[in-house]
Amino acid sequence: MASKKKPVISLDTKLKRGDQIKIIAGKHKGHTGPIIQVLREKNRVIIEGIIAKKNKKPTQNDQEGGIVEVKTSVHISNVMILDGKKDKKVTKIGYKIDKDGKKVRIARRSETELR
Repeated sequence: MASKKKPVISLDTKLKRGDQIKIIAGKHKGHTGPIIQVLREKNRVIIEGIIAKKNKKPTQNDQEGGIVEVKTSVHISNVMILDGKKDKKVTKIGYKIDKDGKKVRIARRSETELR
């Protein structure tokens, strides 16, 4: 009897590569850093400095085995963006229409524009 996998529901993420974020839950709680990559189909982000150790077996192609450090991802529900102000507290992301009619991301806490 084969088990059916549920389809992954993609959450509407407002995070982009380069955003400064803070991890608010999980094993790496409290860590801050920029986003390296956003995996939208998996609802995850890869953050600079978050690594996991993985045991690799040696292969026949002369590749050595051993413990390897690998970049790991964090679910987007466990991170929040840092405000651009000097106090560096977490904030939610909102949108505002600027003078040119473009949609701009803002930090809701301080109403400042995010890059």
